[in-house]
Amino acid sequence: MPDMNTSSGPILIVEDNPHVRELLEVTLRFKGYPVSSVADGQAALEHIASQPAALVITDILMPKMDGYSLAYQLRKNPGTSHIPIIFISATYLSPEDKSFALSLGAEHFIEKPINPEDLLLAVADVLSKDQTHPREPLEDRRFFLGYRERLENKLQYKMTQIERTERL
Repeated sequence: MPDMNTSSGPILIVEDNPHVRELLEVTLRFKGYPVSSVADGQAALEHIASQPAALVITDILMPKMDGYSLAYQLRKNPGTSHIPIIFISATYLSPEDKSFALSLGAEHFIEKPINPEDLLLAVADVLSKDQTHPREPLEDRRFFLGYRERLENKLQYKMTQIERTERL
C-alpha cells in the first residue's frame, strides 16, 4: 500500500483526453494514491501554485501548454524544480523525443496505450526516491533548439502522411 502522507501533495495528472485522464485517475486511486487532474500544462502550473504535487504525470501533446513546456517551466522555478515528472505519449515516441523528455528531468517515459502495471511500477519507483533535491533546468537555448527540432520532426512526419494519403 502506498504511503498516504499527502504533505507533499497529490499526484497531478496532466492529460487533455478525458478518457485517458479518467483511466489514470481510477488506476492510481484504486492503489490508494491521492490524485488531482487538469487538462493542460497551463492549468497544471496554476494548480501547483495553489497545491503542490508529489509527482506530475503529463502527456506531451496538449493544447495551451504541452508537456515539454510544462516540464521546462517546472524545472526553471526553484519552488517546483524538485517535483518528479513522468511523461506519457502516443505521438512523441521516437528515441529523440524520449531523449529530449528525459533531458528535461523526467524520471520515466511511458508510451500510450498505457499498461496500468507499467504505470504503477513507474509511480512506485519515483515516489520511493528522495524527491527533495532540485533538478537542473536545461539551458534556455538547448531547450528551445530541442523543442523546435521535436516540433519540426512531427510536422514533417504529418506532411509525409498527408502527401501519402493524397496519392492514394
